[in-house]
This record gives sequence, C-alpha cells and structure tokens, in this order.
Amino acid sequence: MKENKKTYIGQVVSDKMEKSIVIAFSSKQLHPLYKKYVKKTKKVKAHDEKNEAKIGDTVRVVECRPISKDKCWRLVQIVDRAK
Repeated sequence: MKENKKTYIGQVVSDKMEKSIVIAFSSKQLHPLYKKYVKKTKKVKAHDEKNEAKIGDTVRVVECRPISKDKCWRLVQIVDRAK
C-alpha cells in the first residue's frame, strides 16, 4: 500500500542548526473581501542528514514521521543552488 506524502518546494532561510534547516514556503491567496492577492509564507524545519543545504538554496522536502518536537519534514533533493 503506497502512502501519499506531501512534498513541497521551498527556499532555505536558515542552516545554523546541526542536521536541520528552516524552509519557507510561499503562496499567493486571494483575499475574500478585497479581491487582491496576498502573499502567505509558512516556515517549517526539515532534517538534512549531510548538512548539504545552504541559505538561499531551493529544496524539495517530503513529510515524514516526527524526528523531534517540531521537525517532521525530510530533505529529498536540492533543486537549485544559491548564487
């Protein structure tokens, strides 16, 4: 039986922790009253086993079992390196 796990592409905003990175996901949402698009950002912590992601990289993460109190995402690949 195959599980459908969420995968997101986001940008690394912090890599100061050991084997952990903070990723920001951005999306645009239509405001119900004003009918303008508002930018929404959500930050999550992800597990980076080899400490290979750096600030500014675009990465793909997948949800996994809880690794710590607030870390339940895992780094799958680095889509684009920061310049």
